[in-house]
Amino acid sequence: MMVDSLQLVIITGMSGAGKTVAMQSFEDMGYFCVDNMPPSLLPKFWELVKESGKLTKIALVIDLRSRAFFDEILTAIGSMDNTSFITTKILFLEAEDAVLVSRYKETRRAHPLARDGRVMDGIRSERELLNEIKGRAQLVIDTSHLTPRQLREEIISSFKTEDTNLFRVEVISFGFKYGLPIDADVVMDVRFLPNPHYIDTLRPLTGLDKPVYDYVMQQPETEQFYRKFIDLLLYVLPGYKKEGKNNVTIAIGCTGGQHRSVALTERVGRQLIADDYKVNITHRDKDKRKESINRS
Repeated sequence: MMVDSLQLVIITGMSGAGKTVAMQSFEDMGYFCVDNMPPSLLPKFWELVKESGKLTKIALVIDLRSRAFFDEILTAIGSMDNTSFITTKILFLEAEDAVLVSRYKETRRAHPLARDGRVMDGIRSERELLNEIKGRAQLVIDTSHLTPRQLREEIISSFKTEDTNLFRVEVISFGFKYGLPIDADVVMDVRFLPNPHYIDTLRPLTGLDKPVYDYVMQQPETEQFYRKFIDLLLYVLPGYKKEGKNNVTIAIGCTGGQHRSVALTERVGRQLIADDYKVNITHRDKDKRKESINRS
């Protein structure tokens, strides 16, 4: 099996210029990322990619450790450029000497090309080594005066595609008796709503079952609460997105996580989908009571 085309981005540049942030940015855009793959393994890697047909976007972070390493990379890139299967782009990250020295001093790391010498010696050697590949890069970004967030925004702006959707909303139901979801950004307690648990015919069901869902939604206080809550979410979610969050988790809880929270989570999730958010709906504790009864 082979895919029609593969987008390949090679991330390289000066050590300390932000390659780790760049790789994380591509991961957020759905790229399959590999850090520091030896050039000698690239041909075999491409064969596996072409045969699997499952990967369409790949980002490789490549550090240059020697002249031989560099020559292997140029040879590999040249062979890939000659295929119609792969669209190759090189992202080169640059920074001023003073900034690189400062970053190395902050992290107390040794420069890979100057482990037994001065950091500046390594930087000068690396610049000379990288000059040719920098000239072949489709995009050069100077990170000297960029924060990690600004670098991320610039990379996403340059490489995002129509199907890139970085912002996701997780809507999860839970039961307070089993504890709060530790990754929740927004927690809403709906234990004030009438509880289907006290109706014999509804007790064994969940909020995914129509009788329970209808019972919860037909309560006047439910409708009033839902309207206020969805208005709040539609107001705050753009703010989260603007501040650079990729994922927001909204947790809706009732006593056991079986009835009220499940019904409200379904309705809230569907509404956010209708408002063009990428949403994942999960019910953490929906079947906990049933599992407990089965064990006993």
